[in-house]
Amino acid sequence: MPSADDTVAFRLWPPLAIGAPLLLGWLLTARFGDPVDLGQWRLPLGWALVLLFVGWNSWALWLFHRHETGLLPGQATTTMIEEGPYRLSRNPLYVGLLALYLGLALLAPTWWGLVLVPVAVLLLLWGAIRPEERFLRERFGAPYDDYARRVRRWL
Repeated sequence: MPSADDTVAFRLWPPLAIGAPLLLGWLLTARFGDPVDLGQWRLPLGWALVLLFVGWNSWALWLFHRHETGLLPGQATTTMIEEGPYRLSRNPLYVGLLALYLGLALLAPTWWGLVLVPVAVLLLLWGAIRPEERFLRERFGAPYDDYARRVRRWL
């Protein structure tokens, strides 16, 4: 059983940080409608974003498996991953979740969901990313600081 020193203490579980604003957007659209017609251009872009999410997040998740390090809350973080999508973003799984959010909002469609994207980003930043960064800095020290200087938080 991993100790508390081995795991990230999230303030907010990342899928909830992403899902709550999207659900609120859908509810607002269902209740009030959308003030803007998003048109048909949204369909190919929405599907492209969903497919991007599947490929990008699958790659990132495979690296967790390959490096035998924890992914889910409560699992021990034993390794810092710096390859694959982690060369481009310190948070590729969250970038992928945001791509999924945008794709679903476009496919639904929900204009309100699109308007609420910044809320999802802020919840993700406050609830997951900042606690993870603090944990990784404490856990890995200078190597994490060097990585954070080289690789952007988002893209």
